[in-house]
Amino acid sequence: MHPFINRHIKTAKPFDIPAIVDLLNIAYRGETSRQGWTTEADLIAGNTRTDEYNVQEVMQQPGSIFLKYENDEQQVAGCVNLQQHGEKIYLGMFSVQPHMQGSGIGKQLLQAAEEYAIQLKCKAIYMSVISVRSELISWYKRHGYADTGERKPFAEDGLTGKHLQALEFMILEKTVMQ
Repeated sequence: MHPFINRHIKTAKPFDIPAIVDLLNIAYRGETSRQGWTTEADLIAGNTRTDEYNVQEVMQQPGSIFLKYENDEQQVAGCVNLQQHGEKIYLGMFSVQPHMQGSGIGKQLLQAAEEYAIQLKCKAIYMSVISVRSELISWYKRHGYADTGERKPFAEDGLTGKHLQALEFMILEKTVMQ
């Protein structure tokens, strides 16, 4: 029996913010993030990806929701932020507990994001990924996302850590409705 069979996805509420912040920070930054394959620890110094104020601000934006993946103990094991921008959904703050990466949680969250986009009659989902993260980009491409050719600067912001090299975002997109 698959160990994640009884876990499920729900819309996150404000009381989930501390758990989401902890998840995002351990999935992307610091030594703990190295347990998973989505770490940015070799690209960005520090242990902070986000804070409670930032997540609350994102959660409160019009058209923005967080989906959370809860394990059987109702702990947040994964999350993703979805923001409607016209006929498209922006997908961001996507993370899974480092020791649970590769277990299918990310795939289930991506599927839920697509279902959400279709319910809203959106045509596509897009995201920004650090362009040097080739393994992650390949994973998204295997799930139907394509490089749009668009690049955006990734500027340091005083919160998310010191860049250890010049970084930019690659914009990926997947059509979900014709």
